Amino acid sequence: MRKSRLGRAIAVVAAGLVVVGCTGLPTSGPVNVGLALDDELSEFDPNLEASGPAPGASPEEIVVGFLEAGVTPTESWSTARQFLTPEFASEWHPDTGVTIDASLSSRQFTAEEPSTEEVGSAADVSVTLDQVAGLDEAGAYTPAPGTAKSAFRLVLGEDEQWRIDDAPDGIVLDQESFAQVYDQHVLQYFDSTWSRLVPDARWFPRLGSMATSITRAVIGGDPSGWLAPAVRTAFSGDVELARDSVPVDASQVAEVALGRAALAVQPVTLARMRTQLEASLSELGITQVRFTVDGAPLEAGLVEVDQAAPEPSVLVLTDEAFGSAVGDEVVPLPGITAEIAKITDPILDIDVAADGTRAAARLGNGAVFGVSEGERVELDARPGLIAPTMDPFGYTWTVPRDDPQAVLAWTPQVESERIAQAWPDASAISHQRIAADGTRIAAIVTVGGQRRIVVAAVLRDDNGAPTGFGEVHEIGRVAAPAQGLAWLGPDAVMVLTGGEDALVITQQVGGPASFVAAPPRAQSIAGAKAMAWVRVLGDDGVVYAQRGSSWQEGVDGILVLGTHAGL
Repeated sequence: MRKSRLGRAIAVVAAGLVVVGCTGLPTSGPVNVGLALDDELSEFDPNLEASGPAPGASPEEIVVGFLEAGVTPTESWSTARQFLTPEFASEWHPDTGVTIDASLSSRQFTAEEPSTEEVGSAADVSVTLDQVAGLDEAGAYTPAPGTAKSAFRLVLGEDEQWRIDDAPDGIVLDQESFAQVYDQHVLQYFDSTWSRLVPDARWFPRLGSMATSITRAVIGGDPSGWLAPAVRTAFSGDVELARDSVPVDASQVAEVALGRAALAVQPVTLARMRTQLEASLSELGITQVRFTVDGAPLEAGLVEVDQAAPEPSVLVLTDEAFGSAVGDEVVPLPGITAEIAKITDPILDIDVAADGTRAAARLGNGAVFGVSEGERVELDARPGLIAPTMDPFGYTWTVPRDDPQAVLAWTPQVESERIAQAWPDASAISHQRIAADGTRIAAIVTVGGQRRIVVAAVLRDDNGAPTGFGEVHEIGRVAAPAQGLAWLGPDAVMVLTGGEDALVITQQVGGPASFVAAPPRAQSIAGAKAMAWVRVLGDDGVVYAQRGSSWQEGVDGILVLGTHAGL
């Protein structure tokens, strides 16, 4: 048996690719800036194709080439199939998932020398990967840091060439190649009330029509497993695509041909179908979906969904007032500012409802109060509470730092709902934030001594009252204690770590992370719909905004950086 660690460069990957992100973060060394979420990735270049097997290649070289051929998805990875025996080539399924490893050079191969090199002789090669993440068959991304091992069996054919006749399904891509071969798109589902859209990120090979890939996934697929209990799709199993392509005309109208079962669908369901699919395709620039059955138009309207409010203002508390920062002034919030002014205890956190009529404040004594015009009521006085978070259904969520399972959701009438299955494996929780749709909650919890960024679906009854969580889904990890957690738009969260080497980590829900250096001694963060509106508060009382690769100082004299519900 012999071992080799091959570090040869893959010829098909263009120089200068951007590392998309990481699932683990460094604990020392300089800060490296990752890919910003709004950066556009270049289209996959079909001319950058992997090479087939070289004549006389050894078993190990065959396996190396086979893995590298994962970068070329054309014709169902036909180049990779050249490394397989004809029989196994028809059995191998590359589209069952992707294993994403750190780099080509980190792959370790172990090849067992064949005892003979006669026709029909066999050889075994194994590979150890420094895995960072994976895609499932539906294109859902999950961090999976650790070691992964795969075994390959090869045989010597009559042409005296080694070929693989047993290998795992799926492909392997390093992080850089993954960014070139796959692209992220967000599918949309309805919440349980059919009034809001909830994003579900997926990754598709950059091959053929992306409109077709997304449409197939929406019509014939399912939501991600962790999200499924809290969302709905307008497409039933009876409605299918009648044509395996979705043409898009010059006016950016997508024509979607459906089977005859669509003729029996009720108008409200048809409208939901069109609304859901148009929202899923909108990031491609598609402006309208037109359904057809047997070539004839199928009329479908649109349903109204709760629209996101304009980018919210920056909320601040100074010695003089609480409200929106406009230049050097603090503009009061009707009703709320006056009640906040009556609080004599120090205020640690303030979260303001999306409609601006209510707020939740955590005071220096640890208690959480509900604040509205002419009213201030104590909601929760349990010891060790973390910052409260409000949802669009009128509930304020609280939980003690050392008792993550004791999550309560409070009505303005000071009635609480105990949340079932809340962070079941966590020993501690430092932050939690409800998304703007009220269907997802993100948190930073400690599990097995590790700080993990997790999300869960929020389960509600018919009246919108929260009853429990779905399966907790890990989306990332942080090495240092967190100073803040916030939503960045609908499908990413931001984590602020403190200290001299403070970081702002942008973790996609269903994708990799990127990170930038934060202002020194940053102590809190307020989320936004776009990075330009994210704000960080330093311990010097200055609010910072990111401008390019640096942080620009804004208003000063700030005691508390307020947050908007859902961000």
